[in-house]
Amino acid sequence: MKIDIYFIYTSFFEILKALPLTLVLTFIPLVIGFGIGLLTAFARIYKVKYVYRLLDFYVSFLRGTPILLHIFVIYFGLPLIIDRLSAYWGWSFKSSSIPSLLIVLTAFSITAGAYMSEIIRSGILSVDRGQIEAAYAIGMSTPQALWRIVAPQAIGVILPNLCNIFVGFLHTSSLAFTVSQMELLGKASIVASVSLKFLEAYIAAAFIYWGLTLLAERLTAFLEKKVTIYNRGGVV
Repeated sequence: MKIDIYFIYTSFFEILKALPLTLVLTFIPLVIGFGIGLLTAFARIYKVKYVYRLLDFYVSFLRGTPILLHIFVIYFGLPLIIDRLSAYWGWSFKSSSIPSLLIVLTAFSITAGAYMSEIIRSGILSVDRGQIEAAYAIGMSTPQALWRIVAPQAIGVILPNLCNIFVGFLHTSSLAFTVSQMELLGKASIVASVSLKFLEAYIAAAFIYWGLTLLAERLTAFLEKKVTIYNRGGVV
């Protein structure tokens, strides 16, 4: 079998057209997931009554089950719930009007929240408790202590994990093709199906994923360096 180098080149740019959707499927869930994870982490650290046990289950269950399963459960379950509520309350709104992209983003965001919760929680707990107590001793409030003492140090700890989860969700975005979202890998399959040159198309897609991963690693290394200098009292 001979590999068609020229087809790898041409399919690379054709597959690249699906990059915007892939980035949407990666960034939006991570941004929303960070917000969910932040609230979840604090609720679990401070053991908010009646809530933290439920959040423990949420984190454990979502991290203990495949993301593909989350997509299918929400893709088939959410429309069913919406239609039942619409019928009960007499709403004219139907689940068929919901874009499948929104359902996929919901599944990814809920999953990202569970993973982000553990990342943020580990970062907060890595800061010596004595520093927080010292902040209280000089008159800082809890929000001030968290923002000025805990956050800068926690960010330095969690940056590598944030990079890892970005790469993980970048690759996970390929699962969206199972519900007809044309991201990079899905686009590669369509491009390959025209000429049956699947190997070449997948090699082209691999280079795109690899390039994005390298970019994320370089950016993370740069930010880690800046955060380290800041935490040591240097000038950023």
